[in-house]
Amino acid sequence: MQGHPASSTSGCRHRLLLLLPAVTVTVLGLWGLGRQGSLWQDEAVTYDMAHRSPEVLWATLGGADAVHGLYYFFMHAVFACWEGGVIALRLPSVLAMALAAWGVGLLGRWLAGPVAGAMTGLIFALWPTVQRYTQEGRSYALVTAAVIWATVCLVKALVSSGRRWWVAYALLSATACLLHEFTMLALVAHGVTLAWMKAPRSTVRGWAIVCGCILVIMAPLVWVSLGQVEQVAWIEVSLAGDLTGYLLLAGVGLLGHMLVRRRAGIGPRPQATHRVTADRAAVPLVVLTPGLLLLVSLVKPLYVDRYVLYSLAGVCVLAGAACTNIWQEVRQRPARAGLAAVTGLATVTLLVPVGLHLRSASSRSDDATAVTTVVRDLGAPGDPVIFLPQSRRVWMLDTPPASLGMTDLALAQSPAASHTLFGTELAGDLVARRMSASERVVVVRDRDREAYEPSDQDRSKRAVLASEFTPCHGRTVGSARVTVYARAGFC
Repeated sequence: MQGHPASSTSGCRHRLLLLLPAVTVTVLGLWGLGRQGSLWQDEAVTYDMAHRSPEVLWATLGGADAVHGLYYFFMHAVFACWEGGVIALRLPSVLAMALAAWGVGLLGRWLAGPVAGAMTGLIFALWPTVQRYTQEGRSYALVTAAVIWATVCLVKALVSSGRRWWVAYALLSATACLLHEFTMLALVAHGVTLAWMKAPRSTVRGWAIVCGCILVIMAPLVWVSLGQVEQVAWIEVSLAGDLTGYLLLAGVGLLGHMLVRRRAGIGPRPQATHRVTADRAAVPLVVLTPGLLLLVSLVKPLYVDRYVLYSLAGVCVLAGAACTNIWQEVRQRPARAGLAAVTGLATVTLLVPVGLHLRSASSRSDDATAVTTVVRDLGAPGDPVIFLPQSRRVWMLDTPPASLGMTDLALAQSPAASHTLFGTELAGDLVARRMSASERVVVVRDRDREAYEPSDQDRSKRAVLASEFTPCHGRTVGSARVTVYARAGFC
């Protein structure tokens, strides 16, 4: 009886340590969540799609953005319950990433103990990329949470005879894949984990049944998405950026894995089976999921780091466990312990300006709110507005030209009415005649995108601008260039 209070106190402390990452993500996520009212272009799409009726939304997904369909319906339900603007748009991501941090902490705990769990989760919470997508109204935080908790359930299923963990694994994996198709790569990583551990046939059979069911569920969505592949024509994979970033993260993960395995005898650790399972579940997530997407990109460029954001969980699990084990080794040596503490404090300090920047309006490449403000400042009531290419209408989905007293000169049908993301435009010759009848026009342009999205309407716009108008004045906002054109001598 004498040992019971101490044991209870220790258990309470361990539970608090496990919750620390989730609390940290929540606090950091709520900090500056409004981001000065700025709205990234992809968030503008989410906001617009989530405010369409279910019937219109379903019809739209047949022609565009089917990959995000489940997320849009979820956000439609959120806004139906609470019309909270950008806060309602981003709050689900904050809560989802808090759950993800909790799951990452669990994996770290199983790998190297309670302290390692807290360290792992804190590294995840402080990671700049995680902080960014914690505050974005897109599906990536929800996908990350679903994949991490599916991994947690897989680990539990491997050491437990209960079927409930396989049911939970199947539901979470299916949800993650329906939220974003590329999450199916995580199933491959889980399969490699089973092969690495030489799991029994019954376990492999359970995983295979789950994968087969998910493939059947995903087949219609994949088929529809293949017909919408032109939407990602803008993706370019660079050796200097994407490949180098992948190699660095994979290197950090593998180094952490080696340090954990090498120092496995240092400090307290839980049951060996748990430790090995969590370890071997993390490495394939780090190396395999982004690596496979990069390999696919050799044929068709599809790699964007946010599509495999969940792979960061594996990096954090391994890095956190390695750092904890190293600290346990050096803490008895004052000089080394002091150096390690100073290094950790310096790292956190350096993250402060990064965090401040991420919560500023200028932190995203395209701020739709800022573009709308520039159009309002440079234009005048009655001015026609044109977009080059036409998909750049995305910058004014929330505040269309009509709401500023201007005219969307080329628009034939609004996005909702046409069941498209950005609306449909009039024929090129009609657009040209309308422009020729105007004395001035406000042009909202993204030259980089024009090369990927050619159209007759855009060719007509450029031809009339070059032959009949003179650029007067303009302003650049991110990748957007807003320019007022007028007839010669009328600037």
